[in-house]
Amino acid sequence: MIWFVGAGPGDPELITVKGRRLLEEADVVVYAGSLVPGAVLGWTRAGCELHDSAPLALGEQIEVMAQGHAAAKKVVRLHTGDPSLYGAIGEQMRALDARGIEYAVVPGVSSFVAAAAALPAELTAPGISQTVIITRQAGRTPVPEGQDIAGLAAHGATMAIFLSAGDLEGTVAALCEHYPQETAAAIVQRASWPEQVVLRGTLATIAGQAIAAGVDRTAMILVGDALRNEGDASLLYDAGFTHGYRRAEEPGGAAAGPDGAPAVGATPGPAGEEA
Repeated sequence: MIWFVGAGPGDPELITVKGRRLLEEADVVVYAGSLVPGAVLGWTRAGCELHDSAPLALGEQIEVMAQGHAAAKKVVRLHTGDPSLYGAIGEQMRALDARGIEYAVVPGVSSFVAAAAALPAELTAPGISQTVIITRQAGRTPVPEGQDIAGLAAHGATMAIFLSAGDLEGTVAALCEHYPQETAAAIVQRASWPEQVVLRGTLATIAGQAIAAGVDRTAMILVGDALRNEGDASLLYDAGFTHGYRRAEEPGGAAAGPDGAPAVGATPGPAGEEA
């Protein structure tokens, strides 16, 4: 079994409990050396084989993993953030499928979530945005037709833009085709790392702020007025809102059912909202 593990955004304590356990038990770890901080590798035991994937082509990475598997060793392929986002795990899984090698994926905390925490901000604000678009600017890796930054900006949703700090001015120009220049924007470089940099501004100012701070890589761009922490309160905790665990207060201020018991026959709250 090969374990694809999300290392999280950088802080070694932001790896999942399962991911940490697998690192502690691993005999072989293949990791993204340019992105995974050494502190995360500190969860490995003495004698564990560590292989930096940065200088390795795909075939070489697969060979390291396959050799470990053939020797009955526990192999972890360690990716930053969550492996499902820009992790290039699809091609690795296809190569392992071709060899008949089983694998499993352990999710991780994505850098866009860590960037929101660094601000801190809620990305989905009632009355402002109930959608988050995760994307990137086209570069050496193109984006499919219809998925360019300007086209996605037309939705007016919150956007989390990966891998685009190297062309920040072009990214901002594309965003401004639909967002007003006073739209809130932020850049977080190396979210959750000790050297984390947090920049807050608007689309009119954020590129200049990043240039002045020397931020041009390993940074998350967040866009949307939800970042202002303004807007309507959620209905979930509104005293006048009935859901499966609480009745709305009566005009006289009557509380929910006795001892906080779920109200019989109450209407469930919005899907995905947690009490």
